[in-house]
Amino acid sequence: MRSDAVLEDRWRSLLSSYNAIAGQLERDLHDRHGLTLSEYETLDRLIGVDCEKRRMQDLAADMYLSQSALSRAVARLEKEGLVARTLCEADRRGVYVTLTKAGLRRHNEARRTHLAVLAEHFAPAAR
Repeated sequence: MRSDAVLEDRWRSLLSSYNAIAGQLERDLHDRHGLTLSEYETLDRLIGVDCEKRRMQDLAADMYLSQSALSRAVARLEKEGLVARTLCEADRRGVYVTLTKAGLRRHNEARRTHLAVLAEHFAPAAR
């Protein structure tokens, strides 16, 4: 029974940490760069790919977002000119997402904020 309580306490601690970090990221990214955390994560996932574009379904599989939530985030990013969507030539149901130059610039600016928040929360405790 005691080990159950320890597991539950560790889980609650993890959730509290995640919520604090995600909340601060959400606020700081929005206030400084006009991006939600989901939009930043979408841009970030497009940065590290080896090709120019990525299928929406592959992007959704790598992220914590549902297909519809990702679609809404991509639509907002597309409206701002940060990504472009195109249909797959071989499969008209498939949609590709491509990062634009403006999207790369916005990501690079927002990345500094993202890393600063992470560094603040993950910095070793002062002794």
